[in-house]
Amino acid sequence: MEKLVEEIQTTFASFKEDADLQTEKGNKAAGTRARKTSLALEKLLKEFRKVSVEAGKK
Repeated sequence: MEKLVEEIQTTFASFKEDADLQTEKGNKAAGTRARKTSLALEKLLKEFRKVSVEAGKK
């Protein structure tokens, strides 16, 4: 679970960097990368929820 949390943090940092570039500088390519990263982040968060529920049952 720790590895999953680290991966979520890394992915979120990447998303934040690209989202900031898009909003502050109007970088369209960064916006595309941010949208792609948000999909990956969504999958990771769903996996975290699944793992967390299983851990709570133990």
